[in-house]
Amino acid sequence: MARTGAEAAIVWLASVAPDPRACRREWERNPKGMALLPAGRLWDVLLVPGELGYPTLDVLTRLLDRPGPVLADFGASRMGFFVPPGTAARWVGTGIRGVGDGTWIVVPRPGSTVGGARWLIPPDGSGTLTDATLLELALHEAAAARGARGGG
Repeated sequence: MARTGAEAAIVWLASVAPDPRACRREWERNPKGMALLPAGRLWDVLLVPGELGYPTLDVLTRLLDRPGPVLADFGASRMGFFVPPGTAARWVGTGIRGVGDGTWIVVPRPGSTVGGARWLIPPDGSGTLTDATLLELALHEAAAARGARGGG
């Protein structure tokens, strides 16, 4: 039986949990729930201030049919771009925090619309991530556009 996008995403995300079945069960019981998942196995996350993250996402969606998963936190003050594992250890960028091997991140259940963190671009279960080099170029373009408008 083929899985829906949200079901495939749940399986993919939960696969990094210490107990993937327990993570999936918890999300089944509480569809609006969150899980604390380890980064650095299937993905890293680059946390970007929202005022730069949204324009960066606009650039990415012009360049790609589908960027990798993107989270936003309470009030959209920060956004998290899912990138290949190892990116956080190599990333150098002012105001951008890398979440990688040895760190954990709160992740909402795919398909959930309520909670402190929400998916702007949910995972599709295929493992699609945003290429770090392309993300860096999009960040530069977004920052330059903000600067030209007097926003930075």
